[in-house]
Amino acid sequence: MAQESPATPWLSVIVPVLNEAATIQACLTALLPLWVCGVEIVVVDGGSDDDSVALARPLANRVLQSQCGRARQMNHGAQESQGEHLVFIHADTRLPRRADLLIDRALKGPACWGRFDVEIERGFALAGLVGWSMNRRSRLTGIATGDQAIFMTREAFDIAGGFPDQPLMEDIEMSRRLRRLSAPACLAPRVTTSARRWQQHGPLRTIVTMWWLRLRYWCGVSPWTLAGEYTDVR
Repeated sequence: MAQESPATPWLSVIVPVLNEAATIQACLTALLPLWVCGVEIVVVDGGSDDDSVALARPLANRVLQSQCGRARQMNHGAQESQGEHLVFIHADTRLPRRADLLIDRALKGPACWGRFDVEIERGFALAGLVGWSMNRRSRLTGIATGDQAIFMTREAFDIAGGFPDQPLMEDIEMSRRLRRLSAPACLAPRVTTSARRWQQHGPLRTIVTMWWLRLRYWCGVSPWTLAGEYTDVR
């Protein structure tokens, strides 16, 4: 049975899901050490037609229903959660050990938001290089992606207005908003994310597609236009 949240948990983990029956149990089981330390775990389902919701219920404080769309789901989870700070992770992402203490330490400094370095599971030959380039690019630009487990104070989330209601690049746009408040805390401990996206479409094709989409987004192409060309959009 799901554990009751403390009156005011200091950290809430928000997990948006859509048809993640294959991954959600492993994701939430990995969060149990944080849960028993009083961290609130909030799953936000966007209308799954598999067993995602049933599998998540015993392993989270709350399982919410939301309109489909990763940004909408994350915003709904943040609004319904109780934590003073927030961290957003994908269902195929694993946080590093004692991520709660790492986040707490980072947010006691000048930064009001941050992210972790990322490591892609060794599912293809270029996984290490892709992860390294993601981390390097993020440190140089101050922009984080959802794979890097973006975290922030609730105050920063509110000032930024939450994630923009758009179907793609919501993490890029949120980083832009948060960057106006402070530089990000770039934590070297790594989150681990699944290689399934690269395996499904092929690493080279996926890399080229993502760079092409980001370049066009930076040039002003609408995220709705881009979402129509991206088969993994949530």
